[in-house]
Amino acid sequence: MVNLSVICIGRLKEQYLRDASKEYEKRLSPFKISITELNEERIGNNPSEKEIQAVIEAEGRRIIEKLPKGAAVYTMCIEGKHKTSEELSSELDSLALSGISNAVFIIGGSYGLSEDVKKLSRCRLSMSKMTFPHQLARIMLLEQLYRATQISAGTKYHK
Repeated sequence: MVNLSVICIGRLKEQYLRDASKEYEKRLSPFKISITELNEERIGNNPSEKEIQAVIEAEGRRIIEKLPKGAAVYTMCIEGKHKTSEELSSELDSLALSGISNAVFIIGGSYGLSEDVKKLSRCRLSMSKMTFPHQLARIMLLEQLYRATQISAGTKYHK
């Protein structure tokens, strides 16, 4: 199994979400999981498109600085591809077989990810066509990473 990393813009504000994140981090600990939280850029209440783009670009530069060399990068994007849990598990397994030791999943800020970050992506992933709270995305991703590891291990977690 590859080392798993999540780079995300913003911190989990609610205790129940921090607890859920810690639980999945604990479950994933045999697989070397790391989470890097980067601060959100500050922006006013009614930002212009130019201000929003500046935020996206600034956050993107900070994300790129944190990417490990040679890692397989997956960006969580609204326009991304939908994958089943089994497909994600198979994808991670194929990385390990091809000699790639790090998979990095990126969750951008509330305005999304810069094109520079998306261009580095091996695959753009979407969780759903539905809209979810931004902070919940991390928990959903961690659960799917845990599920992928359990599918690979052949456990009964994934039914």
